[in-house]
Amino acid sequence: MSPRNSRILSATALSLLTLTACTPSGGSAAADPPPQTTSASAQSSTTSTESPTANAAQTKGTAELKGIEGEYDARVGVHAVDTGDGSTIEHRSDERFGFASTIKSLAVAELLATTSPDDLDEQVTWSKEDVDKAGYAPVTKKHLGDGLPLEKVAEAAIRVSDNAAANIVFDHIGGPQGLDTALEDLGDPVTEVVDREPELNVIDHDSTDNTTTPAAFSSDLTALLDPEHLSDEDRKVLLEWMSGNATGDPLIRAGAPDGWKVADKSGHSDALRNDVAIVFPPERDPIIIAIMTEHHDPNSKSDAALIEDTARAVLGEFE
Repeated sequence: MSPRNSRILSATALSLLTLTACTPSGGSAAADPPPQTTSASAQSSTTSTESPTANAAQTKGTAELKGIEGEYDARVGVHAVDTGDGSTIEHRSDERFGFASTIKSLAVAELLATTSPDDLDEQVTWSKEDVDKAGYAPVTKKHLGDGLPLEKVAEAAIRVSDNAAANIVFDHIGGPQGLDTALEDLGDPVTEVVDREPELNVIDHDSTDNTTTPAAFSSDLTALLDPEHLSDEDRKVLLEWMSGNATGDPLIRAGAPDGWKVADKSGHSDALRNDVAIVFPPERDPIIIAIMTEHHDPNSKSDAALIEDTARAVLGEFE
């Protein structure tokens, strides 16, 4: 699949997003699982028409991001859009990165969109083998005997990035292929969802499997919040879970200006670390931002400060 052209954001979706600023809620501290990762890379060109002010912000933002890349010896991909005026800041926005656990946000959104309230209340169970194979499973490993309602499983996949919970979500939306098809139906031919946890974290640089681009993910996050896809109640639930996502505390949330609310989903695997978010400035339309990073040394460990500094540089241009 080739990178898609930039898409115009749905005015209806944006107006509803404006009304849905969430307040952070509590969550347990956690970290995403760390399989070996090497990202593939693919580029395409995009064209946009922006005001002189927006162009100046883009130029300044790009210069800052190049400096951050040099400081951390890393590749940084960014796509951020102000849903109020459509202005964007982009840097390597059409290059491919492994999506890691950020994909859980799209999987859970698809579950909420396609599952009735009664089915979300259904008690689901799993085996010790399911937990052991998934790797990181802080919630599901505590409920091997009794299980949990499907809604609580989905919440665990977002709030603490529980891998076994994510796999249960996949089971209820047709597996990775089911999510891949749903994203194609949204107009995304870029994101390639192939594997479950933990295999989705292992990226072959010669393959596009389990990769996306910042531009594609940013557009998906917007489209999945369209009221035609998620009801008002489901949208509030998703944003509440993302606002209380403890794995994202040191990332975009740490780099956002004071008073800005951040609903995010993080992901990392060895040299790669990502964070995607809907950011709510006070009394303004939200900003959708996808940050994806990878250190050039594949043996390096990902660095939360890289995401924080990138978010500070980018969101600062929208103040």
